Amino acid sequence: MIGRVALVTGSSRGIGLAAAVALAREGFSIAVNGPTDDDELKAAVDTVGAEGGRVVSAPFDVTDLSSHDTALGKIEDALGPLTTLVNNAGVGVMQRGDPLEVSEDSYDRCLAVNTKAVFFLMQAFARRILSRDRDASLPYSIVNVTSSNAVAVAEPRSEYCVSKAAAAMASKAWAVRLGRENISVYDVQPGLIATEMTKPVIESYQKRAEEGLCLTPRVGQPEDLGTVIASLATNRIPYTTGQTISVDGGMLVPRF
Repeated sequence: MIGRVALVTGSSRGIGLAAAVALAREGFSIAVNGPTDDDELKAAVDTVGAEGGRVVSAPFDVTDLSSHDTALGKIEDALGPLTTLVNNAGVGVMQRGDPLEVSEDSYDRCLAVNTKAVFFLMQAFARRILSRDRDASLPYSIVNVTSSNAVAVAEPRSEYCVSKAAAAMASKAWAVRLGRENISVYDVQPGLIATEMTKPVIESYQKRAEEGLCLTPRVGQPEDLGTVIASLATNRIPYTTGQTISVDGGMLVPRF
């Protein structure tokens, strides 16, 4: 379908890159984002571009709220009107440990990237979409990538959990506001996913997944998230908004 344009934040690697590739395969034009215009971002643009669609580099720091509208404008100048926002950019804690030892810097960093930036980029996106006439044949959506830690505490990463729980509520708040505008908002909550962020601990979690931590006995891959995100953005799960989609292999299913 011609006309679908997506910004995927934090898409120079990992889940964001997999989402950008999956959307490109669906015919979306893609803005690939990272905080700086570095070699990693350039490589990601090449990877997404290999799918055959239109792609641009969109380097900007999501925590710089004053840059949001300018960045969205540049993307639209290059690709056309945005239809889709994937809020994927995120950070972990500066140091794992006891909540008694969490630093203000680590707490503020998690909230700035994982929560505040997500909320206000949704605001900038929504204002832009609502300021003009839209193509009724196109689906409009926001997909926020939060975490299973939005609901399940990981004690050594307490400030990260707080930031993701807040982002999950932001997804619901914007779903309520934008539902009457026919803009869907989703909260995708990854579980154990093999990415650069989880690289130091993923082997131990792989063993735990195989031993029953996850109902599906493996850790997830970024491509699993890409497929889910693309399904939501293309409206293949119609008449839904405000939902939480747990992509965790059943890890959080209550059990005795």
